[in-house]
Amino acid sequence: MSASHLVSVTAPGLLWYLTEPTRAAVDIGQYAATRSVLRAAPSGDGHTVLVLPGLGTNDGATAPLRKFLTGLGYDVHGWGLGWNIGPSIEAVRGMRELLRELAVGGKVSIVGWSLGGIFARELARDHPGMVRQVITLGSPYAMTDLRQTRVNPVYQLLAWFYVSGAEMPPPEHTRPRFPVPSTSVYSKSDGIVAWQACVSTPGARRENVAVACSHLGYGYNASVLWVIADRLAQRPNRWRPFTPPPGMARMFPED
Repeated sequence: MSASHLVSVTAPGLLWYLTEPTRAAVDIGQYAATRSVLRAAPSGDGHTVLVLPGLGTNDGATAPLRKFLTGLGYDVHGWGLGWNIGPSIEAVRGMRELLRELAVGGKVSIVGWSLGGIFARELARDHPGMVRQVITLGSPYAMTDLRQTRVNPVYQLLAWFYVSGAEMPPPEHTRPRFPVPSTSVYSKSDGIVAWQACVSTPGARRENVAVACSHLGYGYNASVLWVIADRLAQRPNRWRPFTPPPGMARMFPED
């Protein structure tokens, strides 16, 4: 999506926003109901996966996702930095140190939920030799205005904790090509961030995958978990765009 199309994009409608908790509860309930389906998800090769939480959450929010990936055979790590209050000095420094530690054994895949996905992309830009791929879940890395997210008031309230220049990422279209394979998972029923700010123009080793999900439910939604498992299971240097498996196409809305 071009920057010009994002200029007029605003935060999701009030109805989507107010129904987020209810729809997230549905996602959580479906997670329990679809475990048998998820058992057929592609298994892993044991490489290291770092999972970063969204704004206002911690590793507890990503525990089900990390448990799922551990069960597939990956060496999975949370960020271990407590509550994600934004790009504080401690968070920025801590993530960089953690990535360096984890990458000693080989390149690391990073899965980031919401703001965690923005962090994941910045880590990959700064240290592309350490990152195997990045998967973002409802992450508004392409936003051009902080008003394109419903959590802008919270972000502004916490801004005095942040490192200099962290008010908003530079416009995506002004930046160099993203250096590692990336998958942007987004939902048009996201009630927290504008879905248009969570995608980029598809290209070589770069894709957007639509799901039907609440923002608070990304870490539990069966279709999201399948996408993550499928993407992580790819062999290095053999990247291919995501294709829903036979019988599961209905779980993935058309773009």
